[in-house]
Amino acid sequence: MTDPNGAPLCLVTGATGYIGGRLVPELLAAGHRVRCLARSPGKLRDHPWADRVEVAEGDVTDEDTVRDAMRDVDIAYYLVHALGSGRDFEETDRRAATIFGRSARASGVRRIVYLGGLTPAAVPEGWLSPHLRSRAEVGRILLHSGVPTAALRAAVVIGSGSASFEMLRYLTERLPVMVTPSWVRTRIQPIAVRDVLRYLVGSAALPPDVHRPFDIGGPDVLTYRDLMRRYATVAGLPRRIILPVPVLTPSLSSHWVGLVTPVPPGIARPLVESLRHEVVCRDHDIARYVPDPPGQPLGCDEALSLALRRVREAQVATRWSSASVPGAPSDPLPTDPGWAGGSLYTDRRERSVDASPDALWRVIEGIGGENGWYSFPLAWAVRGWLDRLAGGVGLRRGRRDAHRLRVGDSLDFWRVEALEPGRLLRLRAEMRLPGLAWLEMYAEEDGEGRARYRQRALFHPRGLLGHAYWWSVSPFHAAVFGGMARNITRAAAAEDRARAATAPSARTAS
Repeated sequence: MTDPNGAPLCLVTGATGYIGGRLVPELLAAGHRVRCLARSPGKLRDHPWADRVEVAEGDVTDEDTVRDAMRDVDIAYYLVHALGSGRDFEETDRRAATIFGRSARASGVRRIVYLGGLTPAAVPEGWLSPHLRSRAEVGRILLHSGVPTAALRAAVVIGSGSASFEMLRYLTERLPVMVTPSWVRTRIQPIAVRDVLRYLVGSAALPPDVHRPFDIGGPDVLTYRDLMRRYATVAGLPRRIILPVPVLTPSLSSHWVGLVTPVPPGIARPLVESLRHEVVCRDHDIARYVPDPPGQPLGCDEALSLALRRVREAQVATRWSSASVPGAPSDPLPTDPGWAGGSLYTDRRERSVDASPDALWRVIEGIGGENGWYSFPLAWAVRGWLDRLAGGVGLRRGRRDAHRLRVGDSLDFWRVEALEPGRLLRLRAEMRLPGLAWLEMYAEEDGEGRARYRQRALFHPRGLLGHAYWWSVSPFHAAVFGGMARNITRAAAAEDRARAATAPSARTAS
């Protein structure tokens, strides 16, 4: 159990999920040891903390693997549920929770910590949505397991990757006018993901006699319609027109959400069904045991701003494994589903280069200005003229130095945002656009001393106009971006040949 240095061992189920993947680094930062139980351990390898945790392969519905994973565990976190797993998800949740509680008791676990859903105070359980009813039942099963349990209950969690937040994001960004179900008038009490994690970590230190549910929420109580409008304001979108209608049933609503957003209907339907219930905290007793620091819990607007920060600050790294430190709790993770994180359109190009990486880098660093953009000059010129007509900077700025760049340099209608000499140039667009855009160019080695060129154009649309813009220009990407990749690699090969041809004559002259 607790090691000689006093660090308790925490078992985290659902480490490949939304909350679990964010909880692990918080537990490590608090000085705990961590073991993760995962059906697919390979999904954890891209996390920066992967080499600092134990990993047990198994499933919460398999009692043998759960018991093995519970060995020497002090605190067991139950963060899984069968949402979207078919019609029998309630039975699956019931069986898994029973196995987990029984195994925890048999293994001498000191505490179970569970994160479930906030339920309305005055609604009989039989009237709850199947999703909320199942979350409440899991909480009861764990509380009756014979192990001291803290059952935390939250409504909408605000953070990139949360299914309920992603529904909000896509609906608000894509629909300037919304005909919505009547549930948009339902009152909710959202909570920032970093506050959820703070309560989860703090629950590991609860006294042994604390054995009860806790409601957790932020300071704001508002309707889902209010939340959509606040999102639009924080995201810099025009005010959304929201028209509730009574005829959209939960089934119709889930199909409607499926048409407008990439959230799968199997997940959207139970969430939509739950939104018809008012979910507001009945108390804030958790603060007696996990005190709120100054400025927390976070208000709705600040939580929304943090959830959008990754795109706003252009943290668009190719892989999260390349980061030296974990991201903020509100940032997307590699284990989040593909529809998490909002829309980020990408055009990728990759080519082998008959040249050295140094020659390729010289071409990349010399792009723009007098050298141009290596593809379809008329298209670039027209885009520059249109930008000037719209009040933008156009192509007239050129570049500070013909051969060298540094972070912060203006480069025609781009700005140098990141520069790793010899490897990466990332440009952020400063032309007038209905969204945010970046262009990345990489010079890499193929293992045999030759170069490989990688290029990414990224676009984060703002509102429906942003989506329309991307799809209107995407037919030209093969000519513009494909031509750029082709011509940059040709220029690098030509430069390499030219340098090789002049090398002997330079030696002779000396």
